[in-house]
Amino acid sequence: MDAIECLLGRQSTPAGLLVEPSPTDEQVVTLLQTAMRAPDHGALRPWRFLLIRGDRREALGDIFADALALREPEASADDIEKARGKPVRAPLVLAVWAEIVENHPKVPAIEQVVATGAAAQNLLNALHAEGYQAIWVTGAPCYDENVKAPLGLAAKDRLVGFIHIGTANKTTPMKERPDPAAYLQTW
Repeated sequence: MDAIECLLGRQSTPAGLLVEPSPTDEQVVTLLQTAMRAPDHGALRPWRFLLIRGDRREALGDIFADALALREPEASADDIEKARGKPVRAPLVLAVWAEIVENHPKVPAIEQVVATGAAAQNLLNALHAEGYQAIWVTGAPCYDENVKAPLGLAAKDRLVGFIHIGTANKTTPMKERPDPAAYLQTW
């Protein structure tokens, strides 16, 4: 598959449709080489990845459930169980965050977060090129200190998402995308 065909064919696959096989740990390391090609002002390499599979996904679910209960004391038992189940909807989850270098004289924190986002997008494209499907999930857990701390992140770090990875157990139709001309301006 050529590069443009690959990029135009990539789309998110709902986590509930992702099953084994997923990339091996060795394949993940190879795929992460593409993440290391992201633009990186100052060569800070702020991106970090935490590989979560097997019963560690259930432990992540417990973190999500506990965080929701603290964040929203009125959350129903069903909502808490739904939060607990999110990480187990795919065989492999990668937590992705920016390890922020605070008060850098040339590279503000936002650039470090953007570089990490670019690394995550490179990884999504590489996964697609290798025949895997994935979805990048954000939401309240990404902004919750009660999720960050148990994963080993410092308060200064920014969790940018969880990439759920596997093989789709059914084909999903290609999503219609907008006309790029509608988003292009000339100055």
